Amino acid sequence: MPCANFLKGYLMKYNVRLLLAVTLLVAVTVAADETPTWEQWRGPTRDGIVTAGPEWPAKLSGGRLKPIWSVKKLSPSYSGPIVSKKMVFTTETVNGKDEIVRAFDRANGNELWKSDWAGAGVVPFFAWSNGSWIRSTPAFDGQSLYVAGMRDVLVSLDATTGKENWRMDFMKEFKSPQPAFGFVCSPLVDGDFVYVQAGASLVCLDKNKGHIVWRSMKDEGGMNGSAFSSPTIATLAGKRQLLVQSRKTLAGVELSNGTVIWSKDVPAYQGMNILTPVAFEDNIFTSTYQNKSWLFKITQENEKQSISESWNLNLAGYMSTPVVIDGHAYIHLQNQRFACIDLKTGQKKWLSGPYGQYCSLVAKKDRILALDERGRLLLIAANPNQFTLLDSFDLEQPNMWAHLSVCGDEIFIRSLVELMAFKWQELPTK
Repeated sequence: MPCANFLKGYLMKYNVRLLLAVTLLVAVTVAADETPTWEQWRGPTRDGIVTAGPEWPAKLSGGRLKPIWSVKKLSPSYSGPIVSKKMVFTTETVNGKDEIVRAFDRANGNELWKSDWAGAGVVPFFAWSNGSWIRSTPAFDGQSLYVAGMRDVLVSLDATTGKENWRMDFMKEFKSPQPAFGFVCSPLVDGDFVYVQAGASLVCLDKNKGHIVWRSMKDEGGMNGSAFSSPTIATLAGKRQLLVQSRKTLAGVELSNGTVIWSKDVPAYQGMNILTPVAFEDNIFTSTYQNKSWLFKITQENEKQSISESWNLNLAGYMSTPVVIDGHAYIHLQNQRFACIDLKTGQKKWLSGPYGQYCSLVAKKDRILALDERGRLLLIAANPNQFTLLDSFDLEQPNMWAHLSVCGDEIFIRSLVELMAFKWQELPTK
């Protein structure tokens, strides 16, 4: 019996130690998994809003933005940086002939791999000033990177090695015309599927094999049909659905089969519907070039959804997708001014002075970080009562059309020819 009691006590002690070891391992793993990332267009929830990481500093200047590393002399791109827990991915168009994807070590900027393919396009002559290089921001799902090339090609790459998993040539698959401005839409990954506006349509693919699952919202493609906007997923009037804006139409689409649930014509000069529509409760906010801003309401009745206009406002958006904070949309307009709009009433709360042609916007709580194309980083108060510029920081480099990426206390910025990483910190007060 004493032997039995000893054995029982030993096993209990061993099990407790094992349990403690497993618990510690799980805790360490969970902590590691909390590393903030930026894995798709407009960030973690595809709306420009971040919640992870420390509080943002009250100022940008005075040493609060510390450079970590930079990679210079890249070929041009408009793709925003994609940031995983360990890597940063960016794209390039080289000599108007080839497209390149590179992966860098997030900690030090060392190149880890490069993947390339022949393929480029030339935009129409009146858009030459905007360049003929890759535009779409890739998407990362934890294993694969989904990259859209200018010639309407979607490529899946193994994110660890850069090896190609599969490729879909939409022009070849659908016999569709080449998009005049290139493949602009940024891929959306959800579950086992990837959604893109390509091939003169909206397309769902099996993300593992690259097979077409369905095709919807066909248009003429080419000069007048190929989309500029990117899809999102929203739950509207109780139904989870794709929210899509083509050159002419705003629509809700069934995720499983591509059926259009509801649609609404959205006018814009020469079909310049560029920004990503934003869901707010059971409503959608959008704004188009040389036109207006609208709020549309989605309602459910007798198992059918419909769309109706709640209000419109004589403010014209351009390329900057707004961030929504406490029922207010903060947007950078075609006239280069920031505006705050009360989404419930359609009231313009304020209008700022001019701040560049384009700004990508990221927000956390009551602060907005904006990067304009001139290379100025702006910290703006999300205050519906007045426009307040808290601080600004000049990066001393122009042509920053790629979307800003913010991961906790780190900021990743892609200029036309350089990839930069910064860390910000709140300095101690004296």
